[in-house]
Amino acid sequence: MAKVDIRKLNDSELADFLIKNNEKEFRIRQIGEWLWKKSVTDFDVMSNLSIKLRELLNKSFSINNVVIDHTQVSADGTIKSAFRLYDDHFVEGVLIPSGNRLTACISSQVGCSLSCKFCATGYLERKRNLDAAEIYDQVVLINKQAQINFGKSLTNIVYMGMGEPLLNYSNVMKSIYIITSEEGLNMSSGRITLSTAGIAKMIVKLGEDKAKFNLALSLHAADDEKRNIIMPINETNSLPVLRDALQFYYKSTKKPVTFEYILLNKFNDSIEDAKKLVRFTRHFPSKVNIIEYNTISEAAFTKTNSLTADIFRDFLNKNGVNARIRRSRGKDIDAACGQLANKI
Repeated sequence: MAKVDIRKLNDSELADFLIKNNEKEFRIRQIGEWLWKKSVTDFDVMSNLSIKLRELLNKSFSINNVVIDHTQVSADGTIKSAFRLYDDHFVEGVLIPSGNRLTACISSQVGCSLSCKFCATGYLERKRNLDAAEIYDQVVLINKQAQINFGKSLTNIVYMGMGEPLLNYSNVMKSIYIITSEEGLNMSSGRITLSTAGIAKMIVKLGEDKAKFNLALSLHAADDEKRNIIMPINETNSLPVLRDALQFYYKSTKKPVTFEYILLNKFNDSIEDAKKLVRFTRHFPSKVNIIEYNTISEAAFTKTNSLTADIFRDFLNKNGVNARIRRSRGKDIDAACGQLANKI
């Protein structure tokens, strides 16, 4: 039988195991420090544990750590990594350098089930959710890349890679807890952003759980008819439903929402589209990141020209919406927004 990954155990389960094997409970803290603070992937390096206990752990458990299969480096310094999981599935993650920021874009699922028409990942079959440790490992590995290539650690983490984070809620929340905990990587929750295509009931749950990280909603159309076309999830999570969920989220957390809006040529880039966006965003404090469309082979959409994009942004700003155009990075290695597709 395959051994259980020790990182799947909670403290109570690990305590039961240790007591059953005549070990002291304080070993939980020591093991946890090796696994989450020092990010080790080998029981044999846990030097403050007895040889007997290390042998027992080796015999009883595995550490199914994620490894980098290969990387690609963009002309702009962006680094995309193909991460190999223990069962030979792959996900991709990206290190994005921009000014003083070093951002890790990480994945939460193998593939995706939402089928957004402008996103390469949406054309992949969803194989499974990542567990919390697999999400955490991506951050550890990308942070090492940041230190090696740029001489400093990550400043930000975005859950904007492959998959829908809110359809893997428990593992995503556990990974954020580990990443922000003093017993883990001790990163600030204010430096973490979770991006969702819009799962209303889970946005409500974020509010109920008083989430401390930032929330971004991939909107891309403030019109139900258009959003249904490009984002089938909208058929069961319509704009009025999302509005109510986001109002509850803001009331519960007092955290503003970021809307992501990809401009698609002659589809959602008119002044009328901008007017609808203004009306939708007025329900709670928010800002809008306008994203240039990055071409994918699976879709026939084209990029809005720069002049139209500037007019769209300026209209939003003149009407009280804090909007900016976010330039994509890593396009030459298919690492930009909407391009992750495990092209190995």
